[in-house]
Amino acid sequence: MGVADSKNMGAQDSPSAIVSAEFEVFGKVQGVYSTKYCRDLCVQLGIGGWVKNSKTGTIVGKLQGERSKVQEMVDWLSKTGSPGSKIDHCDFGNWEYLARQEFRGFSIRF
Repeated sequence: MGVADSKNMGAQDSPSAIVSAEFEVFGKVQGVYSTKYCRDLCVQLGIGGWVKNSKTGTIVGKLQGERSKVQEMVDWLSKTGSPGSKIDHCDFGNWEYLARQEFRGFSIRF
């Protein structure tokens, strides 16, 4: 589900509204530098949060930033991914609007 699909948007429908979401990407996403490319793009877009490899072969993480920038990241995670990756599907959840971004950078967790 993308940001545009989120329920209860109301007055917070502005592209610059701050949103937060968790994600999990399934497919061939480990061993192809997915976490590095994810971090690099998030830093470029000004998105805060984190990403890590899971024990089940997926990558998981949290995104926080302007709604339009998070939507760009949702599209990248769902359709593009890192070179050499093959995305089967991507789950997004725990969408919420924030008064301000809580993460001040984007990190790779281990």
